[in-house]
Amino acid sequence: MAVRVLHVISARPGDGAEHQLRLLIRHLPHESEVVTLSPPGPVLAGLRAAGTAVHEMVSGRDLDLGTIVRLRRLTRRGGFDIVHTHLFRAGVQGRLAARLTGRAQVVTTEYHLEERRRTGVRGSFTIAVSERIAERLRRWGVPDDRLTVIPKALDPREFRFDEKLRDETRARLDLAPGTPVIGGLGRLEPRKRFDVLIRAVAQVPGAVLLLAGDGPARRGLERLAAIEGVSDRVRFAGPIGHAREILCAMDVFASPGRETFGLVVLEAIAAGLPALYATCEPLRDEPVEGAYRLTPHDPESLPRKLRTEVLCLAERSGGRLTARSAGDRYAAQTMAAEVGDLYERVSGSG
Repeated sequence: MAVRVLHVISARPGDGAEHQLRLLIRHLPHESEVVTLSPPGPVLAGLRAAGTAVHEMVSGRDLDLGTIVRLRRLTRRGGFDIVHTHLFRAGVQGRLAARLTGRAQVVTTEYHLEERRRTGVRGSFTIAVSERIAERLRRWGVPDDRLTVIPKALDPREFRFDEKLRDETRARLDLAPGTPVIGGLGRLEPRKRFDVLIRAVAQVPGAVLLLAGDGPARRGLERLAAIEGVSDRVRFAGPIGHAREILCAMDVFASPGRETFGLVVLEAIAAGLPALYATCEPLRDEPVEGAYRLTPHDPESLPRKLRTEVLCLAERSGGRLTARSAGDRYAAQTMAAEVGDLYERVSGSG
């Protein structure tokens, strides 16, 4: 069944939702176009370069009547069967625009939820990217027959280790050859708990911490590094596009955040890194060799395991682990197949 899909997204450039959309479109058999309500970054630029139409309707408000009218016009003109919204602002405006067409059905993907933004969760069908989000949606009144869990996914081949890329990235970041590099990746905000990682690295002699990402907590983290006396051992790489090159530069990966799905941990093990994590939903029931959960409420768990992994790195003479995965459940092809099936059911019910 041929289904035309208009994706509406309101993500910051480089946000994980952009990467999920990129993977979804790449593996979907259906025709797709994209509307971005935020300035497009390199991910959406890459989609456009690959042949996907990307329409810019930059809007700084959650409810923007002018943007809704433009979305309705585009939806009608393009003959779209599905309007698939990604993130809150896109959910509000895309849902209203689709309803005003009197034809297009709505699918909403919920990546994370905020209590003060409850109004954006209702569509013809809602995709929760984790069981935790699905449970909250049920409490908010979303019925089970309009709710499904399709977890976030990755293409492990995109993260394969490359020695040349490692050397180039480490040279660009002024990381000396042979230096153990502990890495963290994500938006620099309090819930990621990178402050815990900085304090832990202070207890790992000789190691350098590489933090990739940007966000409101950056200045505070820089001050903390100075207070802990490790400013010379902490590198802030800033915002990045695809994570592969930065993961290639690392030797040990750490994810101390507790309010996360944990996809970045799967990216790290796909790049051949040992990974320490506080939370990773895909590994909750299916542990993977070389990925270790931190002991809850034990402040020494992270520095102790970091020191252990740095010693293991020396025993391997800096060698990489083999690439691992959490299985097909978190593969991009699986995600796209499940979303495609949902599109056909929803469009057929309209």
